Amino acid sequence: MKKLLVFLKGYKKETILGPLFKLLEASFELMVPLVIASLIDKGIANGDKSHVIHMCLILVLLCFVGFVSAITAQFFAAKAAAGFAAKVKKALFENIQKLSFADMDKVGTSTMITRMSSDVNQVQQGVNLTIRLLLRSPFVVFGAMVMAFTIDARQALIFLFTIILLFAVVGFIMTWSIPRYGKIQSGLDVLLGLTRENHTGVRVIRAFGLEDKEKKNFHEKNNSLLNLQEFVGSVTALMNPVTYAILNMALVFLIYRGAIYVHEGQLSQGQIVALYNYMSQILVELIKFANLVLTVTKAIASGNRVQELLELKSSMEDGTVKSFDKTEDHVVFDKVSMRYQGDSEDSLEDISITVKRGDRIGVIGGTGSGKTTFINLIPRFYDASKGSVILDGKDVKEYSLEALRERIGIVPQKAVLFHGTIRDNIKWGKNDATDEEIYEALRIAQAEEIVKGKENELDYVVAQGGKNFSGGQKQRLTIARALVRKPEILILDDSASALDYLTDKNLREAIAKMDNAPTTFIVSQRASSVINCDKIIVLDNGKAAGIGTHEELMAECELYREIYDSQYKKEGAV
Repeated sequence: MKKLLVFLKGYKKETILGPLFKLLEASFELMVPLVIASLIDKGIANGDKSHVIHMCLILVLLCFVGFVSAITAQFFAAKAAAGFAAKVKKALFENIQKLSFADMDKVGTSTMITRMSSDVNQVQQGVNLTIRLLLRSPFVVFGAMVMAFTIDARQALIFLFTIILLFAVVGFIMTWSIPRYGKIQSGLDVLLGLTRENHTGVRVIRAFGLEDKEKKNFHEKNNSLLNLQEFVGSVTALMNPVTYAILNMALVFLIYRGAIYVHEGQLSQGQIVALYNYMSQILVELIKFANLVLTVTKAIASGNRVQELLELKSSMEDGTVKSFDKTEDHVVFDKVSMRYQGDSEDSLEDISITVKRGDRIGVIGGTGSGKTTFINLIPRFYDASKGSVILDGKDVKEYSLEALRERIGIVPQKAVLFHGTIRDNIKWGKNDATDEEIYEALRIAQAEEIVKGKENELDYVVAQGGKNFSGGQKQRLTIARALVRKPEILILDDSASALDYLTDKNLREAIAKMDNAPTTFIVSQRASSVINCDKIIVLDNGKAAGIGTHEELMAECELYREIYDSQYKKEGAV
């Protein structure tokens, strides 16, 4: 949590002036009981109306100055807390963007979302209250005790004993609750992950009629979190009644002893009223301080989680090479094996293939055979566990990630579009792309008629997640997004699965006819998509069952023949 305070550096003025104005307000507040004591002992007791009016005007002035000081302090505290939270969120987002896919898999999407939202908001609230109350409450409490000593040392001992007892209670509850609030936030991670999964797969859940099962699962997780929150809340909720009980007993004893001293003439009525007011001030401030402790406790637990994510460094070291040699052997897999973190076996095993510049490489195999894992090694989304992936004569680990991925156009398995215009989405591939370049990419991707059929064409607004487009339309637009940068390497990860056979065929032909056609990797479960490739790699449970042309594989690879026959005999060749 301490390391997060560096984000307050830009708000030094606010973090200093905020508490100072709060202390100024508290100073005026501590003067009020003395003014009231004077009003009673000198004004009311002696029937001096002018003194009463004079003291009342002083009270109004103290109230006004305290009000202005409080508003000023609130402004500085809110400004510092909001700015602090914005900086933390920015740093978190930037750090998440640097993490490798393996790191993201390990942390989990729901955890990252919770820490970016709920945890940072808790920390923001803690910073806000800390600036406002951390110095003010102790200042008033100890200031009231000091002022009590100036009135009567014997009565002030009651203040001293009460404050020591109260701080012991607050310290115990704070120490007990901090780790448990951390567990609550972890439980929130689990609940958010379940919610996200259900919202994403709501159509599947309804299709299989599993609403009741998912509701039951959610209620179990939700009730588990609720029970933990109730338990922790029931203990921390004791803070207010315990502090009230201690302070009220102290007040009763104070009034009882005070009445004796007034009767004996050792104290005046005004002094007893002042002592009572100081004890009331302590009561109010300790209640505020108790709430501050609860908020800070949650903030510390959340802050530790945020700091943990901020300190998480990518397990993938960035390379330094930014220049590329144009070698004939464009991409080489040299005895490559790949195992995901936590898995007991390799997802890819001993893969070797040499790809010439401009070649079209088909990657085919059954579900879970390792096709996506294979192509993810080229842009270094994951690193090979064994062997090396060589691009233009150098291991991909030697290249700068930014420079490496600038040369690669990737169309992921799941077509993703973002809210904005079609132009904005295509420009993700190339920020400075002209409309002419965009339309050229759309023509190659067989998506030009999609855009021209929409009102405002490139300025047509894409709904969040591209929900106002069909699956095939989204796939073609994402292909155009990859093509607009005219990459040296184009990776199509089963990105034509929603296209009809004719559109798929036209797309592959258009890519092949491009000027300086890219080295293309086509991942597909359709034999028709890879049949004309220069080389086809057939994967089976992470191993290469065969590598060669269509004719070679038909003659030598039984698995490829089975895939080809099953599709062509049932569907007919296209």
